[in-house]
Amino acid sequence: MKNVIYLLLITLLFAACKKDKIEHKSDFQNSYNAWMDFKKASSNSYRYTVATSSWIGLNSETTVTVQSGKIVHRTYIAKGPDANIPSTVVTYEQWEEDEAAVNSHTSGFAAVTLDEIYRQAEQEWLVKRADATISFEAKNNGMVSTCGYVLKGCMDDCFMGIRITVIEKI
Repeated sequence: MKNVIYLLLITLLFAACKKDKIEHKSDFQNSYNAWMDFKKASSNSYRYTVATSSWIGLNSETTVTVQSGKIVHRTYIAKGPDANIPSTVVTYEQWEEDEAAVNSHTSGFAAVTLDEIYRQAEQEWLVKRADATISFEAKNNGMVSTCGYVLKGCMDDCFMGIRITVIEKI
């Protein structure tokens, strides 16, 4: 009996010392739960938009449409300052892909499901790193809006992760 108690105490000690491997674990879990509720309520049919921006003024938006868990559409638009008239914004690239052509363009955020985004968040973007600042926000009705990291000492366009401006049912 005494050995069982010692074994139990040692197990509890190691369990208490075990550290989470991801940052913002509680926020991530709450957001994942919100995603699971949304996924069910929307019959896994939704649209989301990923935004990027650069310190030189280039911006892009990629919108991915998922119907019943399958990616069926992707659009992309990239804008930025006109080289000749810097105060003027111009469209540099714009396209649309239907289901048969999804991911045929190399620019834009790759068409993936939110399940894949949450998986990448947990396995890559939120992994604790001593050399990075890690961020996570859930401003899309509790679902992920910003998730990623910036390596310490990086100066320009350093964010590795995702910024989702909207998630909506279709």
